[in-house]
Amino acid sequence: MSGDPAAQAAAEDAVRRFLADDATARALGITVSGVAPGVVRTHMVIRPAMLNGHGTAHGAALFALGDIAFAMACNSHGLPAVGRSCSIEYLAPAAEGDAVTASAVERSVVGRTGIYDVAIVRDADGQLLAEMRGHSRVVAHPT
Repeated sequence: MSGDPAAQAAAEDAVRRFLADDATARALGITVSGVAPGVVRTHMVIRPAMLNGHGTAHGAALFALGDIAFAMACNSHGLPAVGRSCSIEYLAPAAEGDAVTASAVERSVVGRTGIYDVAIVRDADGQLLAEMRGHSRVVAHPT
């Protein structure tokens, strides 16, 4: 996805390592289909254990998918980064069995601070389910 082959390879390696170490992503069945420096696309299927009392996808499940896409995007440069804050707007419900995708895109990096936007959509019809914004902080400088 990136024009710089070395940056693209580094991003793919960073996301591969991050996903391998993320027990929550594995428990939720999250997969990754797209990676570039600062950009990650993740996927998940809404399972019965992810439903709320209304019978729709729990906000926490959608937030987790978006948060993991955000985390991978801000770590795709190979520097350890954490989320400083996130906000989310829920726009439409998802149902059991829905395949959903979260696409995280880097908007700005200044010093050690980054801003990322994440769109969470239902795959079947492209319905936007939620919009998230995450703020990251690199926690260590390269040696």
